[in-house]
This record gives sequence, structure tokens and C-alpha cells, in this order.
Amino acid sequence: MRDITLKPTTLRSATARGRIRLTAEGLAMIRDRRVEKGDVVETARIAGLMAVKKTPDWLPHCHPIPALDAELRFTFEDDALAIEAQVRTIAATGVEMEALTAVSAAALCVYDMMKPHVATDALVIDGVRLTEKKGGKSQFGRKLNAGRAAVIVLSDTVAAGKKPDTAGKSVADGLQRGGFEIVAYEVLPDEPAQLEARVQHWLDQRVELIVTVGGTGVGPRDKTVETVQPLLTSELPGLMEAARAFGQARTPYAMLSRGVAGLAGNTVVCTFPGSRKGAEETLAAILPGLVHLIEVCRIGQAHEGGYT
Repeated sequence: MRDITLKPTTLRSATARGRIRLTAEGLAMIRDRRVEKGDVVETARIAGLMAVKKTPDWLPHCHPIPALDAELRFTFEDDALAIEAQVRTIAATGVEMEALTAVSAAALCVYDMMKPHVATDALVIDGVRLTEKKGGKSQFGRKLNAGRAAVIVLSDTVAAGKKPDTAGKSVADGLQRGGFEIVAYEVLPDEPAQLEARVQHWLDQRVELIVTVGGTGVGPRDKTVETVQPLLTSELPGLMEAARAFGQARTPYAMLSRGVAGLAGNTVVCTFPGSRKGAEETLAAILPGLVHLIEVCRIGQAHEGGYT
């Protein structure tokens, strides 16, 4: 299965539709509940709901996820019984396959119950398709159309050449994949004066995003938060709260990060932890918020009628 451990959990829904064509007499039998095997619509509804729960058992690449809401609707047409399924969850992956499987299973149930009454060549399942999908990256964008980012790594050992940087490069790569132009990748020792000077430089350049990597822990040289926080004009505590919650679900040490985030003028400034894993998880958690903040909310620009 595909690795989704770095995908954020969101409310997701999917709707699928399909039809099973029958004769007019067959449709009348279903409507009048004259089928010898029982109530076709209600039995097919149960089959569809059971299929939602069994989708990961049938499709090898589907992740087992909680189906928090599922509903099937049936509509009588002139020559067919139309089936619609809607499934909702709060998870790191979507429920498109669950909705499609529900429609397919319900249609097969109708086929099974009606085959004693309708000729095989008149029973046709068709039009099974996804009609709507919400949540995840299709709704909460993870890619910016345009924006400049400066990445500043804080580490005495990396700055001294004693070990390579992996966290900062990973963040820069992730931001680049997210549509940012990386205008700076810098490595500094844990010296507050140097950090303040470089952050101020990029604030003067009016880049859209500054990310520091490292110095958010509790060590005696970890002074990134103390240096960056006074430069913020508006703190955005929700960004780092989201990052810590995301990380805490993956490691018990995320609670120890003191990272802060906010606006310094019209520039978003975020302080990431110095470990590669922690930095990658932080970016995964807050990238949708960054994209929305920088692009949709249009920082520093008029947004007539509110945010879009």
C-alpha cells in the first residue's frame, strides 16, 4: 500500500452513482415488493453498507479507515434502478473506492435477487462512476502558484562542517514541490545575532515565507524561538499547534518542540524543529495552511467579500 503516514487527516467524502437496467415488469416487482427473495431495495442497501466496511478486504491497495457515515439512495427510472452512495470519513486518505464499491455491491445484489424474474440479457449494470469528491488535497491545496521562500538552518555542528544537513534540505525540497521558489538556503550556527540579521534581511526582501530549521528545543543553545518571536507582528499559534499535534501522533517527543509561527509584516515566519523527521512532519502538517494563508487569503492585499 502507498505510504500515507505524512498525509494530514481531514474530513473527506465521496459520492458514486450507477444503474442496473431491468424490464418494466422487473422494476414494478421491486417497487411493489413482489420479489420472492425479499425487499430488493432494502437488501441492496444493506449489501452496499456492508461493502463499504469490506472495501479494504476486497481491494488490496485500499487502507482500512473508519467509515463514519454511509448512505445509499435508490431512484426508479423508466428502464433502470439508479443507485447513489455517499461515504464520509475523517482520515488521511479518501473514500472514493468505498463509495464505488458500495454502488457496485448494491447493483450486484439487485442482479442476484432479480435474475429469477428477468432475462439475463435484460439485466445490465452500467454507469458506475465517481460523481463528487471532497477533502484532502483536492479541496485543501498543497501547492502554491507562486511564492518565494528562504530556509535558514540553525546548527553549530552543521555550520562547523561536522555533519551534513538533512532537515533543512528536506524542507527546501518539500517547499519547492509545493510551488515555492527557494531563494535562499543558509546554514548558521546557533547564534541569535546572526539569525536575527538574516531573518531581517529576508524580511526586507519581502519574501512570502521564511522557515528556520533547528533551535526550537530546550538545549542551552536553542535560541531560535527567543530570536524570532519578537520579530512577529501577528502570531499564528494554530500553525505550530497543528504541527505538534500531527507529530505527537507519530512520536511522543513532538510535545517538546517550542516552535512558533506568525506574520512579520506580510511575510510568514515559521520555526521548524532540527530533526529531519520532525521538520518533514511539521511541513506536512502545515503546508495546506501556508498555501491558504499566502495564496487564498492574499496577505497584504485587498480581499473584497472575504476570503475565497
